Amino acid sequence: MESSENKEKDESTGTKSKESAKPSKKAQKPWRKKFFKEFDRKKTEFQKRAKTRQEKKICETQETELTEKSVDNQPETVKNKTDKKQPEKVKKKLRNIVQKSGPNKDLKRLQHGPKQDSKANRDERRDPESPSEFRKDRYPGDAPVPKKLMSKYQRGKKLHTKGARTHHGHVKLVQNEKKVTMAVKQAARSERLLQEQSGFMIPEDGESTTNVTQSDIVQAADITTAQKHFNLELTQFGPYKAQYTRNGKHLLIAGSKGHVAALDWLTKRLLCEINVMETVRDIRWLHQETMFAVAQKQWTYIYDNQGIELHCLKQPNEALRLEFLPYHFLLASSNATGYLYWLDVSVGQKVASHNTGLGRLDVMCQNPQNAVICLGHPTGSVSMWSPNVNEPLVKMLCHGAAVRSVAVDPTGNYMATSGVDRKMKIWDIRKFEMVHSYQIGCGAGHMVFSQTGALGLGKGNIVEVYQDPCRQQLTSPYMIHKLKTTVNNLHFCPYEDVLGVGHGDGFTSLIIPGAGEANFDAMESNPYQTKKQRREAEVQMLLDKIPVEMIHLDSKMIGKVDMKSFVERVEENNKIHFKKPMSISYEPKHKMKGKGSGRKKEQRKRGVIEEGRRQTVKELVKDKLQEGAQGRKESSTAVSKSKGVLDRFKKTET
Repeated sequence: MESSENKEKDESTGTKSKESAKPSKKAQKPWRKKFFKEFDRKKTEFQKRAKTRQEKKICETQETELTEKSVDNQPETVKNKTDKKQPEKVKKKLRNIVQKSGPNKDLKRLQHGPKQDSKANRDERRDPESPSEFRKDRYPGDAPVPKKLMSKYQRGKKLHTKGARTHHGHVKLVQNEKKVTMAVKQAARSERLLQEQSGFMIPEDGESTTNVTQSDIVQAADITTAQKHFNLELTQFGPYKAQYTRNGKHLLIAGSKGHVAALDWLTKRLLCEINVMETVRDIRWLHQETMFAVAQKQWTYIYDNQGIELHCLKQPNEALRLEFLPYHFLLASSNATGYLYWLDVSVGQKVASHNTGLGRLDVMCQNPQNAVICLGHPTGSVSMWSPNVNEPLVKMLCHGAAVRSVAVDPTGNYMATSGVDRKMKIWDIRKFEMVHSYQIGCGAGHMVFSQTGALGLGKGNIVEVYQDPCRQQLTSPYMIHKLKTTVNNLHFCPYEDVLGVGHGDGFTSLIIPGAGEANFDAMESNPYQTKKQRREAEVQMLLDKIPVEMIHLDSKMIGKVDMKSFVERVEENNKIHFKKPMSISYEPKHKMKGKGSGRKKEQRKRGVIEEGRRQTVKELVKDKLQEGAQGRKESSTAVSKSKGVLDRFKKTET
């Protein structure tokens, strides 16, 4: 027994000694035992699950085959119920596939169902009647624009791009032409957005609009339009003149005895009020409501909207009328001595001054289309002036007596004149022909056109408004308003149905339905502009300033070639007698000692040619001197041969 026990101890010690001599990895790292045990357990579990999945798949395939056969034999109501169950089966299949492929796959597909990328599945699912589904547009591209609307906004004829000298120039012309056509299309399309229309009063049968008074309009109109009719009683410093800004927001009034005021006439907020302590002949707003010009007794002054004097213009002296050209930044003025003067307000420099020689210039207006100044004269004629020409561009006889007032419509095609002969005439400036002639009670001292073509007349203490007298013959005025004192000035408010009347007792605002433009262009003149927008607009106006040289009677002539003057210049150059220098063929000889180099030879050759040219010039000068001397001799002999006053009494030899 002892021997056996000893043997077992020896064996146990021997094994222990062997293991201690060569230890295994498990003995060295005992934490791996747990890892391998867990791995074996998971492996067996996964194999069991795989077996159960295969069995379930076989069962499902058998069930689907049986259900398809049964559905074919069932009615349609039952088929719809089975169709609803199909997405659930598809989800089950996807779960099995994801579990089989491993736990790291994206399980979000189970929530949304299977992907249907094939075109066939899309066509099956698409419902053509449902608006939410994407369908092809039957009319692709932009909507076509009518040609009539396009012709309304066209800017002249198209350019011929084939005449460009270089490829780069051709490409530039094509790009500019595309921009112009795109702008015309956008302008024509945007006309649909202009929903507001300017409406005139339309009388019923047996009635006329001349009997409608301002009180009737105020009672029938709403509160906002009724507030536009008001009267400023200023009896101390009258008669008054008035003018609105280009956007129709501010009003400037001035009395002949020195009272000047600027205000926001809609809110009745006063901007400034001053007394210049001398006579005021005319007033004008400049490019914005921040500055205005006043023609005083001796000189013309420029003030800001706070009434502070900015500049004093000493030319011309004693100005009678003022006109401001907003696109050229020019202030035109005329005086009693017959001088017409243009001043660039942006730079403060004189542009031109012409002596018309036609007497007192107290009737003046501008053509808003081409910036030409129209003057009325006591001889009954009307002249048109440009700062680029010292003579009148056009001078036409309009009346048999003195002209009292002149006005040009916004399109620049028609001109209205009135004279002492109690006639008002409408002229077509494009043809310089009379279109209509109206016999009025007395000569209209003041006339002005509105944005819609209505014409306002001031004769005595009566204000008459005619609805579109240029395109149709009228028999009666559109509206009539009587005042207590004589009318001194008329001006329509832009974008408002308002006519401002300056008279001896102050200022009156009249409501004239249909006088103003209903839709405004915010890029041109914005009545609702803010302070920041006003500053940006001022900078943009200076950048878009039109040079003085482009003021022409026909604005379409700009950019064209003046063929007549070009041909005349060519003929004048051909008439000039000139002598070509003789062609000198000179070859210098070769010289020694450094004088026969190429540079020395070229210098000697040029010297000889220049000497020949000098001789030809001397000969030309001698010929001209001889011709002048001969002409003088001939003129002297002609004078000596001319008969005197008493030579007829001399006896002649028979």
